[in-house]
Amino acid sequence: MPTFLFDKTIFGPVHSRRLGVSLGVNLLPNDRKLCSFDCIYCECGFGQKANGKAQLPTREEVKKQLHQKLTEMHNNGKLPDVITFAGNGEPTLHPQFADIIDDTLLLRDKFCPTARVAVLSNASRLNDVHVVEALRRIDDNILKIDSAFEATVAMLDRPNYTYSTEKTIEQISQFGSNLAIQTMFARWSLNGVQYDNSTDAEVDAWIECIKRISPPRVMIYTIDRETPLQGMQKVDKKRLDEIADRVRPLIDEVSVSY
Repeated sequence: MPTFLFDKTIFGPVHSRRLGVSLGVNLLPNDRKLCSFDCIYCECGFGQKANGKAQLPTREEVKKQLHQKLTEMHNNGKLPDVITFAGNGEPTLHPQFADIIDDTLLLRDKFCPTARVAVLSNASRLNDVHVVEALRRIDDNILKIDSAFEATVAMLDRPNYTYSTEKTIEQISQFGSNLAIQTMFARWSLNGVQYDNSTDAEVDAWIECIKRISPPRVMIYTIDRETPLQGMQKVDKKRLDEIADRVRPLIDEVSVSY
């Protein structure tokens, strides 16, 4: 099904269902996806093998382009609610991720001090101390847990490393109150078999993960765009609300995007 890539390093602003008016930062190539996951619902499509080394924007290029865009937005009197690191894959894969975060915080303070800096991450790089410390410095550290079951993660998120639920919970828990968990609930079919990570068994196990991590914020959502795997289905509003109602007694803030 149709998907798309972000063809710029700085993109938007766009209206995010979860974050508001968001100015995007893509630290990945502008012509292909680069990620440690290959989610079957990813708006960037499936990852593809490419010849040659991936061309990443340099720290200097990101800083220059972000400065230019924020100057333009400041002059127009239309500043973002949030500067969001997302784009064509996993932003923490960039080798200068931590330095770029520092540059961004300085530019944010100069041009739009009330804006937040957010990173959407799949939590695959939390073994890197520099990534962890950079995520501690931002306002919205948004990390993914789509299922408590490794078999479901293998089908839905398709990590390219040996994924461990226990290790992921341990690594995410170190952030304490500087953390939001985001979870995609969906239904899909593979080889004629139906799957659903919003079943009672899935949700029961997911809630146990949430209890252990104890984040101040949980963001629940479902498919909103075309997906690379054909036939994926949204989870209906009623079911998402039921999941949210179950987790609300445990968490300060629970948001639901349909």
